[in-house]
Amino acid sequence: MAALYADTTDFKDPSLGIAIVKQSRAQTIQKYTELNKVFTDIKDSVVAMYPINNTAVVVEFISKGTAPNGSKFELPICSILTVNDKGLIEKDYTYYDNSANK
Repeated sequence: MAALYADTTDFKDPSLGIAIVKQSRAQTIQKYTELNKVFTDIKDSVVAMYPINNTAVVVEFISKGTAPNGSKFELPICSILTVNDKGLIEKDYTYYDNSANK
């Protein structure tokens, strides 16, 4: 998955706060590696993809898994992905309700 991202990518993600955060590909790998350690059975199912133009797409998906406390969850997520001229993701603006995770 990390190969889909540019060397440095702008992220908006509730888990990172409200500001845009620049992350290297290595940081992206670390983020998703840690996520998979916490949610060992996490699975994402794409609901729909909405192309915006030649450089962006909105991806709607459902993330399902088991929380560390053993409870099952389903989380609707929407990501706006902007792709550079090399076809790599340079912006990943992801939105979901993070209130249940606090």
